[in-house]
Amino acid sequence: MIKENYDPLTEAVLSADEFKNAFRDHPAGVAVITADAGDGPVALTATSVASVSAEPPLIMFSVSAISSSTPTIRRARTVVVHLLSAEQLHIAKLGATSGVDRFADRTLWDVLPTGETYFPQARTWIRARVLNQMQAGGSSIVLVEALEAKPQEPAETDPLVYHNRAWHRLGDHSRIE
Repeated sequence: MIKENYDPLTEAVLSADEFKNAFRDHPAGVAVITADAGDGPVALTATSVASVSAEPPLIMFSVSAISSSTPTIRRARTVVVHLLSAEQLHIAKLGATSGVDRFADRTLWDVLPTGETYFPQARTWIRARVLNQMQAGGSSIVLVEALEAKPQEPAETDPLVYHNRAWHRLGDHSRIE
């Protein structure tokens, strides 16, 4: 609701709750970001991952200042972006759970020859170099350049989507056209 004498240059139009409610109804793909800045790997679940450019291959995502993984991701030179299918819901939940050792189960992760920690089960993983970061409210926007990508074979898995505080499977059953 716009206030009387509203100045768009100095006042916010939406409250934080109004903004969250607006985006709660916007479905998003689910990814897990891993990084290691030299003091051990971290992982977090993100629904803010987006492709920016194909040439050069650029990706952006945001990380919250309150996430315990954010300081490491902000210091890392490279990250691995994991695009998840519904079959990897357990990895999404792992990255979204606070206060757990996300790397306790050694069967879930491995290390790439280049040194990055990753989840081999992911539908697709993309190794990327951090190019830039920008503070944005209580978050940081991270811009990365894709260096290597590995889609899982076969690529006929249903993507994992987050919508209205719940996980969903996107597949032929949800196709409308």
